[in-house]
Amino acid sequence: GVTDVLCEACDQLGWKVPTKIQIEAIPVALQGRDIIGLAETGSGKTGAFALPILQALLETPQRLFALVLTPTRELAFQISEQFEALGSSIGVQSTVIVGGIDTMSQSLALAKKPHVIIATPGRLVDHLENTKGFNLRALKFLVMDEADRILNMDFETEVDKILKVVPRDRKTFLFSATMTKKVQKLQRAALKNPVKCAVSSKYQTVEKLQQYYIFIPSKFKDSYLVYILNELAGNSFMIFCSTCNNTQRTALLLRNLGFTAIPLHGQMSQNKRLGSLNKFKAKARSILLATDVASRGLDIPHVDVVINFDIPTHSKDYIHRVGRTARAGRSGKSITFVTQYDVELFQRIEHLIGKKLPAFPMQEEEVMMLTERVAEAQRFARMELREQVEKKRSRNDDDDTEEAIGVRSKVAGGKKKKRKA
Repeated sequence: GVTDVLCEACDQLGWKVPTKIQIEAIPVALQGRDIIGLAETGSGKTGAFALPILQALLETPQRLFALVLTPTRELAFQISEQFEALGSSIGVQSTVIVGGIDTMSQSLALAKKPHVIIATPGRLVDHLENTKGFNLRALKFLVMDEADRILNMDFETEVDKILKVVPRDRKTFLFSATMTKKVQKLQRAALKNPVKCAVSSKYQTVEKLQQYYIFIPSKFKDSYLVYILNELAGNSFMIFCSTCNNTQRTALLLRNLGFTAIPLHGQMSQNKRLGSLNKFKAKARSILLATDVASRGLDIPHVDVVINFDIPTHSKDYIHRVGRTARAGRSGKSITFVTQYDVELFQRIEHLIGKKLPAFPMQEEEVMMLTERVAEAQRFARMELREQVEKKRSRNDDDDTEEAIGVRSKVAGGKKKKRKA
């Protein structure tokens, strides 16, 4: 039931056949029903909500037509690209409203009243409260992508505020790869008699993904990482770490050993984050080290191997992380590092996906030969990290996100004034 103009746009993007979730969701959406879409990651969820919205927009053109809420900034930019690509022939304008970017330019973009707004909840609420003349009273469509993550990141209060200011007679689409209690609560509040389009009800990973684990002592973790990067050289890697600090440290460590590695985490400024992502997408760098910022929805076609350097504490995050590879029918590998402290977490993951993972074959002796070089690189990385921290302290203006400034003024507020006096 999709119009010819949009079908042509799909052809140009190389989308020949609709995916399962699209076959289920699009016809229902075109009838004007609310939708809850559950599908594993990499299954074309964006297309499943973008096409019906664009079609409805063609029938009744108006400004500020649809709002898409996403949990992370990178995902917002990616969805925006898909809207622009699909709607290029019909002149759709979309605006991305996320933190870490100048509010003034965003207010100007909103004043032009784009058709589609793609936003993270926090910054959108900021604009609703502070930008004159901007409201969502005419909104026809509300989409929440990766809905469980929006709520898990404690955006609940923001989402409630947004739901209060958007019209009641709107269409609402809720998309997520995993369903949680919070999402069910939201569904009761926000949706009218929704249709559930579940492509996979049990948590699963794609068939073409080969998943392995390695069981190692935690003090040799870095050496094993270097060994695997050497063994599988020529592939592109995404390596997930648990903290921003560890991401940065491991990136410096690998650079010292001559790998082209770049970090992506929440303590970097937005421009740097997009820069990292684009370098990796353009294959200028072969290793991307990331926190869970990048575990959701990011579609980078050429990721060959996902390495869980730190095992995820929530087993559902495992599914999202390894879903960065083997997307849209391609194959891929994932390797999870299990140290003596992670056994229980690992068993939970196996239980969730319902299968036992095989061990990745490797030569222990070869790993031990690397330890000296790795130890030296670790030392350099620590020194560099310390320098970076000190630089940041002395400059203090490197981090331009509102959160950081807010926290700093709270911390600094009391002390500095006294000193001056």
